[in-house]
Amino acid sequence: MSEEMKDNDIEAMEEEARAGNGDAPEKTDPDACETGAPVNGESADKESAGAEKKAGADDRSSEKSGSDDSGKSDAKTESAGAGSSGKKDPRDTKIEELQDRLRRQMAEFDNFRKRTEKEKSAMYEIGARDIIEKILPVLDNFERGLAAIPEDEKESSFTEGMTMIYKQFVKTLEDMGVETIETKGQKFDPNLHNAVMHIDDEAYGENEISQELQKGYKYRGTVVRHSMVQVAN
Repeated sequence: MSEEMKDNDIEAMEEEARAGNGDAPEKTDPDACETGAPVNGESADKESAGAEKKAGADDRSSEKSGSDDSGKSDAKTESAGAGSSGKKDPRDTKIEELQDRLRRQMAEFDNFRKRTEKEKSAMYEIGARDIIEKILPVLDNFERGLAAIPEDEKESSFTEGMTMIYKQFVKTLEDMGVETIETKGQKFDPNLHNAVMHIDDEAYGENEISQELQKGYKYRGTVVRHSMVQVAN
């Protein structure tokens, strides 16, 4: 009976303590009671330490990802800048190549055109000189025939007709660019004259042409036939 009374007294004292404090008694772990540390405080400390470690890890990972992203963006920017400055667009290269080829072909065509025109002009002049050279003996005979007409027949209609034909012949050659080489009162020029006779005559100066034996002609400044002359010593 005494033990039951003791238990009842203890319970009554606990109820009075709870009623006076208004709080429930803190439960403790038997193991914790032995060491003297409450269980709830230790778990709270562990949770706070874990949260701090996790927050630090998150901060380090965010910093690392940020640095990686910035490094990647810088690398991309540098590679893009290097590509835009160092590497040339193949289309621009092809355009420049085609333009250079076009300029070369135009220059070659222009040279070909000039060369062809020059050759055509040279061929025309060569052909014209060849024809004129063959016509000149006919002109010489025309002049000899008119010079052989007697004085009493120079006023005849036949002589006048032949003279008109001769003048037309000479005018046609002049229109083609044929001109007579001057000899009267000129000094002997081996580029224009062909000296076949020499005489001693004080009436003429040294190397002066004293007589023209056959007319010489030029075609567009080029000698077709040299004048045959007599030169005074």
